[in-house]
Amino acid sequence: MHILVLDTIHGGKPLCKAFAARGDTVDLVDVYHTKSAVDIPTALGRNYELIVSPVHLDPDHPLLNFSTAPVITHHEAVRELLGEDLPQLMIEVTGARGKTTTAHALASLLPGKGILHTSAGTFQYPEKNRISRSSITPASVLDAASLALGIHGWLIAEESLGVTGAGTLAIITSDEDYLFAAGKKSAVAAKTASAQQARRLLLAEHIRADYKDGRVHIEDVAACEGDTCRITMDGKTTLFKNPLLALPAYRASLMLAAAAAQMLGFDPAPLSQFAGLTGRMSLSYVNDTLVVDNANSGTNLITTVQAADYARITSGREEITLVIGQAEDDGAVCEGFAPDRIRATIDQVRPDHVVWVGLFPMPGTDEYALLAPVITVHATTLNEGYTAALRKTGRGSIVLAVKTWR
Repeated sequence: MHILVLDTIHGGKPLCKAFAARGDTVDLVDVYHTKSAVDIPTALGRNYELIVSPVHLDPDHPLLNFSTAPVITHHEAVRELLGEDLPQLMIEVTGARGKTTTAHALASLLPGKGILHTSAGTFQYPEKNRISRSSITPASVLDAASLALGIHGWLIAEESLGVTGAGTLAIITSDEDYLFAAGKKSAVAAKTASAQQARRLLLAEHIRADYKDGRVHIEDVAACEGDTCRITMDGKTTLFKNPLLALPAYRASLMLAAAAAQMLGFDPAPLSQFAGLTGRMSLSYVNDTLVVDNANSGTNLITTVQAADYARITSGREEITLVIGQAEDDGAVCEGFAPDRIRATIDQVRPDHVVWVGLFPMPGTDEYALLAPVITVHATTLNEGYTAALRKTGRGSIVLAVKTWR
């Protein structure tokens, strides 16, 4: 079969390699910088039997409209390439927020050997040894599944903008929606559509999905009050307590992990021992300064305001130094942190100092006029911003809210 694979940056290369390994002829095209061996004009002049496109590509791109060949997404291509050669237990996790925490929390409940693939890295369980780090594009599931098969273990895979549907269970962690693919697609719609082939589906609150049997809405089976969470499913109720349940960001992820475990026949009670993850509302102290680290790929207005509230409650002090922005050239972050949303975040948090991280808007632009009056310090990287915040903070707390891949 002659296959056209689009996007060399977000997973096209491993897909190309996998299709070629099974005997297909593959053309791989860089749709952004036209630096591939086969460029767009050349591809437009060829005949293909299948086109494989990332879900985030503009649907009006010429390479999606010149041929009568069927077009499938990278997610669907991975499902086709995996076939029946799957880990016995495979859980896929997607969503705008909470993916990494949900995946780590669920991994802490699964027995025996396994592979956890997230934006924080790929880990082998039960040792929790990090063996590699790669993106959470659907194509990365190919290597992760191979690793899980190699140790005869389970697989939990975090994925961006949908799931392959090949696994035992798919989880969508957030109802937060946004437009992508040149503003022409809904993220939630794309994620629910990708899960149509999944055997079972677990949905965060307020997500509606036209789905077959096997769908579970978290609000139907889980409830939290204070630091206690109750899961009731198939006539069985289990409880666990964890102080992290007081944080909205953790509450949603821990509820989903607990419900997923119970759906799969495992006890969620050990979640009472689950600790916060680096970059996901983790706490630390530098001398007398409290640091709330919430810098991750899902950082946004809501989570930053929650982090600031957490800092004030924990420290007992109102003063906050906010480190905010988006790491430059961080291609792993699918949803950006727009300047107007950053300004709205600053207005809600009311910090004493603001350290900007990343490329600052050019003078003379509307974005510059919006942000320049409220920024105290500029920094290039998260580490530089953190260092600057430590210098600026005499008392109170530091909140790290840079959108970056961690």
